[in-house]
Amino acid sequence: QVQLVESGGGLVQAGGSLRLSCAASGGTFSIHIMGWFRQAPGKEREFVAAVSWSGGNTRYTDSVKGRFTISRDNAKNTVYLQMNNLKPEDTAVYYCAVGATYLLRTRQDNYDYWGQGTQVTVSS
Repeated sequence: QVQLVESGGGLVQAGGSLRLSCAASGGTFSIHIMGWFRQAPGKEREFVAAVSWSGGNTRYTDSVKGRFTISRDNAKNTVYLQMNNLKPEDTAVYYCAVGATYLLRTRQDNYDYWGQGTQVTVSS
């Protein structure tokens, strides 16, 4: 059983930056893909970014390309999401997710374990 603990959320003004972290523990040998999803109020949870086991391949949803960067440190079993030039529409609860697949999937059912979520609020 893998446990995921997110941190780094908060309140920031538009144009600002935040860095989210997600530390995995327990059964981490089964983790290949690591990703971030988000859920805004009244909306469904959506894919944000994913990174391969090596860290060499990444995938982003169009709305965050050029502003967000996903990375991972396998020695620390941690995935990061650097968020720059934040916009009010980025306001959401951000969830870390990991899975055994080797492919950079965007569907939620390709991920096996989820964190509890961290709130990101961007004021205009």
